[in-house]
Amino acid sequence: MNTTHSEPYLVVMPRLGLSMTEGTIVEWHAEDGEWVKKGDDLFTFESDKSAIVIEAPASGPLHILVDVGETVKVQTAVAVIGEASDMGVAPDADGQGVIAPEPPAFDTPAKPKHQQVVAASPRARAQASAKGLDLNDIRGSGVRGMVVEADLVKAGHPIEIRATPVARKLAQQAGLDLAGVEGTGPNGRVTRADVELAMAASSATTQGMTGLRSIIAERLSAGWRERPQVTLTAEADAVELIAFRERLSSGSQGKIPFDAVFVQIVAQALSEFRYMNATLTPLGIWELAEINIGVAVDTERGLLVPVLHAVDRMTLIETSQALSELSEQAQSGRTLPDDLTGGTFTVTNLGMYGIDAFTPIINPPETGILGIGRIVLRPVAWEGGVALREQVTLSLSFDHRVVDGAPAARFLARIKELIEQPTAKFGGN
Repeated sequence: MNTTHSEPYLVVMPRLGLSMTEGTIVEWHAEDGEWVKKGDDLFTFESDKSAIVIEAPASGPLHILVDVGETVKVQTAVAVIGEASDMGVAPDADGQGVIAPEPPAFDTPAKPKHQQVVAASPRARAQASAKGLDLNDIRGSGVRGMVVEADLVKAGHPIEIRATPVARKLAQQAGLDLAGVEGTGPNGRVTRADVELAMAASSATTQGMTGLRSIIAERLSAGWRERPQVTLTAEADAVELIAFRERLSSGSQGKIPFDAVFVQIVAQALSEFRYMNATLTPLGIWELAEINIGVAVDTERGLLVPVLHAVDRMTLIETSQALSELSEQAQSGRTLPDDLTGGTFTVTNLGMYGIDAFTPIINPPETGILGIGRIVLRPVAWEGGVALREQVTLSLSFDHRVVDGAPAARFLARIKELIEQPTAKFGGN
């Protein structure tokens, strides 16, 4: 029997992957009060890794509890399909709905009414709650009308701003109001990095960054700020690699993408040079047991890096198939959070865009990333003369806190050797 308005259904923020703790509503595919049909697209949410479209689990009138732009914990109610009052649904202390609603008592004469949730930043919501303020009375100036701390100040409600001395001094010099800066330090304290990020955002005159774009910016900025990154480049002869791929692709398994071959070569090099398959922890350098390689994928929403787990235990054909599936999921927006976590090294290929060499930015908390350029004919010294041969440029960026230049160069040299002599890795296929 299909669930309809006579059988209210509580829709919650799902937990997709063990690492997911919260999600942000980025779009409702139906209006509040509109009838929705089971199986239709209901809403899109974004975690710190990907955006996922959730289908309606039932049919009936939709009652939205969480607005676009709101971030809530997993298992928090975001909507009701059916008569919301029959569910006993009401916002919790944070105004974010309920996690496990209690069934209504049959002898209760009046049922709680649905309350519209006001979009607000976590800090603004906490300040308003502490002062007993009604967010419905505050005009929001944030993204999509979200209430931020600065709006509380404008409304005549002073707030306590916690910030480090360096952050306060930097903000004062820049004429920046700390009330509008989100703190990422302990207990929401504003740090120097927070102020620098806010300064950069305030000076931008182009399109603002939201959703996945802002997540990408934050992660790459952290990778650049926190890691003394060094890039080494090397040119490899790709003639034998091309011939090997053509022989393999002529078989029953079909065409093998270059990325799959490169990933397998990198996995081989990582298994021999374990110091590149490592991460820096508060207790020191930790060499990781599994070799999990992320592959950068360009999507309409931005850069995603799905991860191939235990690549060193996979065959080339298995790597090719897994990479194809992950790329397709990334392009269609069906990537799950766990598909984007656990990477120990990243490979990014810009050769299809005519790029020779570049400086890829390390994906935290990894130690290295390999950039691959185009395969192109170049005149090179060959057997005592000059010949036109296919060449590929490799760009290895690494964390100098974890690896010194010479060990990183040996790792890159091994990748170059495996590209030039692929049978050393794959045999004589």
